[in-house]
Amino acid sequence: MKILVAGIGNIFLGDDGFGVEVAARLRGADLPEGVRVEDFGIRGVHLAYELLDGYDALVMVDAVPMGEPPGTVALIEPDPVGDVGEPVTAAMDAHSMNPAVVLQMLAAMGGHVGRVVVVGCQPSVIDEGMGLSPAVDAAVDRGVDAVREVLAELCVPNEERSPA
Repeated sequence: MKILVAGIGNIFLGDDGFGVEVAARLRGADLPEGVRVEDFGIRGVHLAYELLDGYDALVMVDAVPMGEPPGTVALIEPDPVGDVGEPVTAAMDAHSMNPAVVLQMLAAMGGHVGRVVVVGCQPSVIDEGMGLSPAVDAAVDRGVDAVREVLAELCVPNEERSPA
């Protein structure tokens, strides 16, 4: 398996830096063979181009408003192509990051990724300023654990997976 773990978010907008912090903690960690961890920040176009290299799975780590208490970590499996209701060209800003738009750009460029999992964390504060709120800072280790669990499941050979 070739898997990309993409930390995304803007470290200058408080809790939006969750994905970047999780990626930082995972870099250099003992991970399964074929796993690459990268901080993409707000560079959505760069992520789409990276995915053109061909990945079996993408694990995106990001702050995601879910209507839950701040610091809640959840796994989300979006449609690999996404549906943003706007043309892809409207989002071709190299300094923006919308997971659905990134996946649409990838599809428009002829690429695809087998499976997409988002490790999301409910933010508390997304205002100008650096540093995570206490609730989201406390959730970073849970985010790291969630990524490791997803990777463990993704890296199980097909013949060992239980039927769905």
